[in-house]
Amino acid sequence: MASTNLPTDPEGLTGKLCSWVHDVKLEDIPGDVQTRAKYLILDGVACALVGAHLPWSEKAANGIFEMEPPGDCVVFGWDRKISPLSAALLNSTFIQGFELDDWHSEAPMHLNSIILPALFSAATKAKSTVNGASFLLAYLVGLEVGPRVGNALYGSHMLSVGWHSGAVFGPPASSTAVSKLLDLPANLIEDAVGIACTQAGGLMSAQYESEVKRMQHGFAARNGLFGALMARSGYVGIKKALERPYGGYLATFGKGTGRDPPYLLDEVTKGLGSTWKTHAVRVKPYAAMAGTHGTIDCIRKLQEDYPDRMKDLASITSIKYEMAEAAFHHGGWKAKRPITSTGAQMNNAYVAATQMVDQRVLPAEFGQDKLDRDLVWDLVNKSTCQQNNEFTWDQKATITFKDKQILTTIVKAPRGVNPALSNEEIVDKWRHLTIDIIDDGKRSKIEDVIMNLELVENVLELAQLLSGVTGHAL
Repeated sequence: MASTNLPTDPEGLTGKLCSWVHDVKLEDIPGDVQTRAKYLILDGVACALVGAHLPWSEKAANGIFEMEPPGDCVVFGWDRKISPLSAALLNSTFIQGFELDDWHSEAPMHLNSIILPALFSAATKAKSTVNGASFLLAYLVGLEVGPRVGNALYGSHMLSVGWHSGAVFGPPASSTAVSKLLDLPANLIEDAVGIACTQAGGLMSAQYESEVKRMQHGFAARNGLFGALMARSGYVGIKKALERPYGGYLATFGKGTGRDPPYLLDEVTKGLGSTWKTHAVRVKPYAAMAGTHGTIDCIRKLQEDYPDRMKDLASITSIKYEMAEAAFHHGGWKAKRPITSTGAQMNNAYVAATQMVDQRVLPAEFGQDKLDRDLVWDLVNKSTCQQNNEFTWDQKATITFKDKQILTTIVKAPRGVNPALSNEEIVDKWRHLTIDIIDDGKRSKIEDVIMNLELVENVLELAQLLSGVTGHAL
């Protein structure tokens, strides 16, 4: 690397990270990690197509279409093209549209909604054709950077203090991924990170009534893309943005952690290039916030072990759920009627009641016609959630009946974490979710292109496959 292309401090935290981003090659990444990444992309595409025409997604799309002239970037699931920044924002909103998308089990963030929309927009603005191998490498860079930055801020603890963690951790992931796709030198990657990080943020109070919760990872996708495109044009970003002691990314967000030390510098580069954070990207089996999945599995286990008793819902007098700190702060709040679909999917007691009544937690359970059912709310109102400081992934359910019988169970880790969904299960999820969304021919073609992504000559062929009006999930 020429000296003029070096980051400000090559031995500093931001400098080391940006140099790795610049230097890493696809052949440096183990084959199983590359393979898993393709299945993760397939899951992200499934979520985007399912999310494109949800009521709140259509509201977001129409609002942006009213503000935007036509552009050259595809809008997933629509027969429209808009500007790169707005396309990244909107396509991310679709991926996050129904709590079906991936999450990272060390540093909570929905990486597909942060990285994929930014990369597709960037590919449209690249100065030469972007092939599938370059796209896959850039995607993997984002998967590796985002969780490391999140771990430096104690991962899930950011949720506990009220930040929407993925919207905070996301700008470094999207900016480095796009920088890699655009083949920027390390000094410009540093600028991209600095421009992106100064836009980081997102309030977790978005989880209650708002629709903007679905969009907040899109801010990270858009801002990382913006940072990289501006850096390519020569615009100078914050230097050493991650480690600056005054006004730096980690120092500033670390002020709210309440931890000693307030942030962990070494986590950003620890194991970089040898320990692969991609392995901890989890795929959801349920259409609900990840912290509710242990609760769902507790109810499923009781339904399997006590099928007749668990059908006698009218005889239940009380329900207690126990969970770790982050899950409690994120989903243990007291749900009140009426509730929005966002709030319902974020609440452990509501999601568990849905599993009890419907014996599943899928998109249909959160349609507007399902949110005001007396049977569900009777169970929600009998439920309490408690923080258990001895738990990490564990969750516990205790159900008491009128005849004083008590059923209890503990799940050590939810399905999707241990065991993680297999590649075959991800394909099944993709096919099941999109069965009424796209036709069989298109589904087969998309699947084939993604599974052979490293052989694709122009990744915009995949972007084009994701365009065109899709069906409605509700």
